[in-house]
Amino acid sequence: MSILGKIIGGIWDRARGGPGYKPEKPAPTADPGTVAAPSTPPPPVDAGMATSPQPHTAQTVDVEGILDFMNQQRDQKLNWRSSIVDLMKLTGMDSSLAERKELAQELGYTGDMSDSAAMNIWLHKQVIQKVRDNGGQIRDLTD
Repeated sequence: MSILGKIIGGIWDRARGGPGYKPEKPAPTADPGTVAAPSTPPPPVDAGMATSPQPHTAQTVDVEGILDFMNQQRDQKLNWRSSIVDLMKLTGMDSSLAERKELAQELGYTGDMSDSAAMNIWLHKQVIQKVRDNGGQIRDLTD
């Protein structure tokens, strides 16, 4: 499975009540019309979808609420809204430079991989967009 697939899969596992899910304290929703845990969530992204995502339109998943809830459960709070490293950590991924470079290759990054700051910013934007493309609801994080 691709790195992007693992990130999105970790979020969707949580939406389905998977690892670490706490049903007594559901993730908040940003919009009353949003479904926090769909009955049929989209499948995890595979490597082919990383370059040509297939939007999921039947239902959306309140990814922002899920990630906020996951972050609330941690002792060390993570800034997943702007940091690819923190987003990867929050979803249980290895956030090492090697993993981020592999993710950058997977997503078609054409910049200088030795400029990790620029690469990280690009990666975060791409991953957030891919989550949205696959049915994840996250408000514009530039607000």
